[in-house]
Amino acid sequence: MKQVSEDFTSFSPTGDTLVLAAVASPAEQELLDDWLRQQRRDRPEARVEVLLLPAHAEDPPATVMARLVELLSADPDRSVVPVRIFWVPGGLPTRSKVVSLISGRDTYRPPELLQRRILRRDPARARVVAGEPAKVSELRQQWNDTTVAENPREFARFVIRRAILAIERVELRLLGPEYKSPRLVKPEMLASARFREGLEKIPGATVEKAGEMLDELSTGWSRFSVDLIPSLGRAIFSRGFDPNIDYDRDEIEAMRHALEIHPAVLLFSHRSYLDGVIVPVAMQENRLPPVHTFAGINLSFGFMGPIFRHSGVIFLRRKLDDPLYKYVLRQFVGYIVEKRFNLNWSIEGTRSRTGKMLPPKLGLLSYVADAYLDGRSEDILLQPVSISFDQLHETAEYAEYARGGEKTPESVSWLYNFIKAQGERNYGKIYVRFPEAVSMRQYLGEPNGPIAKDEDAKRLAMQKMAFEVAWRIVRVTPVNATGLVSALLLTARGLALTVGQLHHTFQDALDYLERKEIPMTNSALRLRTPEGVRAAVDALSGGHPVTRVDGGREPVWRIARDDELQAAFYRNSVIYAFLETSLIELALAHAARAESDWLAVFWTQVIRLRDLLKFEFYFADSATFRDNIAREMSWVPDWEEKIASGPDGIDAVLQTKRPLLGSAMLRPFFEAYRIVADVLRDAAAEIPEAELTTLALGVGRQYVAQAKVRSAESVSALLFTTARQVAADQGLLRRAADLSERRAAFLSEMRGILADMDTVEVASREQFIARERASRQSAGR
Repeated sequence: MKQVSEDFTSFSPTGDTLVLAAVASPAEQELLDDWLRQQRRDRPEARVEVLLLPAHAEDPPATVMARLVELLSADPDRSVVPVRIFWVPGGLPTRSKVVSLISGRDTYRPPELLQRRILRRDPARARVVAGEPAKVSELRQQWNDTTVAENPREFARFVIRRAILAIERVELRLLGPEYKSPRLVKPEMLASARFREGLEKIPGATVEKAGEMLDELSTGWSRFSVDLIPSLGRAIFSRGFDPNIDYDRDEIEAMRHALEIHPAVLLFSHRSYLDGVIVPVAMQENRLPPVHTFAGINLSFGFMGPIFRHSGVIFLRRKLDDPLYKYVLRQFVGYIVEKRFNLNWSIEGTRSRTGKMLPPKLGLLSYVADAYLDGRSEDILLQPVSISFDQLHETAEYAEYARGGEKTPESVSWLYNFIKAQGERNYGKIYVRFPEAVSMRQYLGEPNGPIAKDEDAKRLAMQKMAFEVAWRIVRVTPVNATGLVSALLLTARGLALTVGQLHHTFQDALDYLERKEIPMTNSALRLRTPEGVRAAVDALSGGHPVTRVDGGREPVWRIARDDELQAAFYRNSVIYAFLETSLIELALAHAARAESDWLAVFWTQVIRLRDLLKFEFYFADSATFRDNIAREMSWVPDWEEKIASGPDGIDAVLQTKRPLLGSAMLRPFFEAYRIVADVLRDAAAEIPEAELTTLALGVGRQYVAQAKVRSAESVSALLFTTARQVAADQGLLRRAADLSERRAAFLSEMRGILADMDTVEVASREQFIARERASRQSAGR
């Protein structure tokens, strides 16, 4: 527990003081009495009056409320001091922790029967703590400024809420920032003048209905769940993963400092249901404030609902079509932000089942933006969070989705099977990165500024913010050995390779990553040695997704056709590191087919490929992207002159380029686009999405059987979803006089890009053969 030097047991009473004391047992009453006697001895001139309140009671009995109203009306200069017994946390069995968490009990308070025995053995386990005093006149002014109530009893309730919050702040200083959690959200919001004013503008809205919705949204980290949930989360993922999460310590310290200044929204990449437990574990074990996570109401099933609610989860309805619910949710988010608590959700909105980052979702982010623009915080930080894994058992499920399968609904049995699957084998390590946060103020300007009144400007600024967050996630996610192994073996199209072949083929890619200073995991760095390669492929063997073939002169490894979709997930997770260089290769092959103006054709094609893939990947803005391409090409001396000289010069550039990965990384996407383009040739102008996907799956399976596409991974409902977006962006899904011609042109363009990939693949194969020959000659010496 955090060590503190402040003395929280003395408030030095002066003048007329009202002590609001919360006690829950005879032992606590004795501690309070001893403490009061000490205060009166130290300050005999002070007049100290005490009102006992039930512990943690937000609405005490009528007799207590009547007495409090009387005491508060006696003297406006009277100081009010909240006092409570703080029990230093002690250990309890995990079973008791779970029962207490589900029931909602404050398990930081020992059972009454044990309290005296605990105090006899260790008197330091309990302390009387006092919150910061406030004069009655100051509290009344705050009440008048923030609420619409006039009844003296409502003022008394307000004073009790202030007292509870004052004590919470003291106890937080004792416990540490990881125990920070909102309290009294519902009564504070319902009493707010701001909230009531907006409520009156919604037809049919009532305080009672709004209160029910706040109950539905209610959440919080009980102190016990701060201890328990990360422990349970760690127990779950440690069944299959290294229990030590890989962090960048400099990032942790930078984020710690930032969170001390402003509230934050943690926006994480989402590849697994494990992400929901990894973020709380990361925050707790680094002694950072807990986060409050938005999740779909579908996860509130069985006994898990109460556990999640006491662990910072905010359950959202699937449909936000009720004006009152939208209003309550917006005000709820605003309250959380105003009180400087941190929110947390996936920037992608759902798990990526392809392995690459999905486009950001702006729905919840707009509510946070509203809170900022309303002036409820000087700034709000959007904290990117990259979560990546060496392996995941969920890739088998994702492969079924790609084949057109249905999602398994969440339930208790689903949860059991999910946890059980974690222990089936070793999945490697988990990597968490916290790159520099994005400032909402930087993108939205001053609170209550021009953007607050311009919805179009606000949405554009939000899009830029969200893309910047995603871009920062992409840039810090380390490349791992699983992704590199999967990428290489997928290009072999089922052909098995030896450790030696794999080893020397990896070296060009590793050289490139080091030159670009792209972060890599230790497993990727170990690919520099044959032993590291052997460890990487063995970790993926057994169809996960690599198959090892034994019984010959030496073992060899391959990816079978049935495992290609799982391997594609891992390959897709590292594409971003090779994306720009892959586009260069395809543009070079395309320019070599031109009649003239080869350099101009090269640039035009690079930009065109970026436009076609904008729904798949994140790119830098246009100017930065062009600079990046020029910087990539600068590794080739006189590259512009060579390209401008024509096909021979272009071929020379392509032959010397290392690595050549354009086909390895991007072929499945363009093959999926080609299949959809083929389906559109004779399809209705406004073909429904489900029908298009069904037809594409059928045509794709036919093309796999006929070897018209290279692998089954191109035949994916997930890829066809994006392919449809590309077709819509090209104007191929709406009626037009020249629709047939433009659809035919799009199909021809996709065939041309795939032909360019063939050219790159031939050059890559020639490099592989040359390396093999050199390796054999070296071994012969």
